[in-house]
Amino acid sequence: MDIKANVTEADKTLTDFITVLSSIPEEKINTIPFAGSWTAAQDAQHVILSADGSVQLLNGPIKDTDRDFEQNVAQLRGMFLNFDLKFQSPESIRPEEKNYDKQQLINTLQQIKGDYLKAIETLDPTKTCLMFEFPGSGHITRAEAVAFTNTHTIRHLHQLKNISQKLAN
Repeated sequence: MDIKANVTEADKTLTDFITVLSSIPEEKINTIPFAGSWTAAQDAQHVILSADGSVQLLNGPIKDTDRDFEQNVAQLRGMFLNFDLKFQSPESIRPEEKNYDKQQLINTLQQIKGDYLKAIETLDPTKTCLMFEFPGSGHITRAEAVAFTNTHTIRHLHQLKNISQKLAN
């Protein structure tokens, strides 16, 4: 696992996400841009719930790994970076339908970004995380959790850009 590359990717993706979110006018942040879409605020809240869960997972209980610690990385990256695939969000990270405060979302994303980058930089990526099992994969390693979080956030950055574009028209 290339820790520096993962930190760079995570930092760039979360910074870009915050920049796009910041560019959306406050009065449009809770507007549904098209049928079947989340609002920009809901997309951000989903990333918050997911990334915060990843920070907790990375810092949670672990064990030694008895397989290649990067076994599922390529699969996770391929799946989440395929924008033609559609997924249903698990209930635990599905954002509420409510009005969100833009600045609060940005502040929370910045805090999570710092915690997440620190975890990537300082924790052993070869360990298996035990806090919860990943759907379809069981317990995943820290390296796999980072691959998921980075690509999941890239996916939602792509969605946020689409939302932003629709709101600007």
